[in-house]
Amino acid sequence: MSIVKKRFDLQVTSEGQVITQTFELDKNITTIKGILLTSNADDLLYYRGSQRIEINKYEVVPDNYESKLLMSGINLSPNLRWYEVGDLPAGNGQVKITFTDRIDTRFTFDTYRVSLYLNCVQQD
Repeated sequence: MSIVKKRFDLQVTSEGQVITQTFELDKNITTIKGILLTSNADDLLYYRGSQRIEINKYEVVPDNYESKLLMSGINLSPNLRWYEVGDLPAGNGQVKITFTDRIDTRFTFDTYRVSLYLNCVQQD
């Protein structure tokens, strides 16, 4: 078994947008150990973003969970940056995210990318 990182991207193209997308994991992924959010516009994700994340139809992150709670700074070791979910079975291999861009007048909206990373165990 080995540890692999998987990345899934969403494009936020309009202010206040709600995006729901389901991604498929590789069939040899057995468990998920952690999750992490990043963006090409960290300030927009930090202040405007919230989401719900399901893995194998199991709610890992509830509705309206603020993105800033799933982000990590560069001052941490890469091995400490993950939001740990234990050894969550991949099951049917589906990851569903519902992302909401909440309007915040402190920042001018611009199109941005949200990346969901999963720390996975893969059967070799």
